[in-house]
Amino acid sequence: MHPEDMVIMTTSSEAGFYRLMSWLSPSFPVGAYSYSHGIEYAFEAGDVTDPASLQTWIEGILAFGSGHTDGVLFRSGWQAIAEKDDELLSWAIETAATLRATKEMALENSAQGEAFIEILRNSWPHEGLQKFEDLQAKLDRSASYPVAVGVAASMWGIDQETALSAYLHAFISNLVSAGVRMIPLGQTAGQKIITALEADVIETVNSISQTPITQLRSNIGSAAVMVDWASMKHETQYTRIFRS
Repeated sequence: MHPEDMVIMTTSSEAGFYRLMSWLSPSFPVGAYSYSHGIEYAFEAGDVTDPASLQTWIEGILAFGSGHTDGVLFRSGWQAIAEKDDELLSWAIETAATLRATKEMALENSAQGEAFIEILRNSWPHEGLQKFEDLQAKLDRSASYPVAVGVAASMWGIDQETALSAYLHAFISNLVSAGVRMIPLGQTAGQKIITALEADVIETVNSISQTPITQLRSNIGSAAVMVDWASMKHETQYTRIFRS
């Protein structure tokens, strides 16, 4: 399969915005609410216990962990479709499947990716989706959530930075939601954290968008050691409500 065989639609800004809101809405059933990204164990360990510590934890994920890594994978998927670069798309699929530090992080990535593609195929059909799935099958890799969303946004001609901003907003919103339910925090406290993280999301988007893709590929990786540790410990946590 060659990405040049995929048909890229030109989408108006209004239609693109509508699609992003639909795909990244909590009502789009990818199961995001069931993942805490290790925050559940961080709470049990006493590392995330209030609004300030939850905000700091998520800031670290954006700057040094999978928030940044997923952004790179998202851009790679988007750019591969836009530039008809089959090598870049294969790299994104392979890297996304092998880069996860823990079993639960891998599940969080692939389960949401598979659900996203399946729902998209049935509710927002596009001929390029089948070709994308064929390439995944050829590489014997499961879907990756950030790659899948990036690919879909590019297929529909949605601006890269806008789409990445929306993806990362949905990502941090889900982490905040997990904290609100678990710590617990009030809904207003959760919204204040999302407000405070606006600059971090924008900085991450700008950094990823303005850095040459070759440099991003050579430097991709996570340095959020405590997040990975919390995810590992979560696998054997006695009482838990989240899948990660």
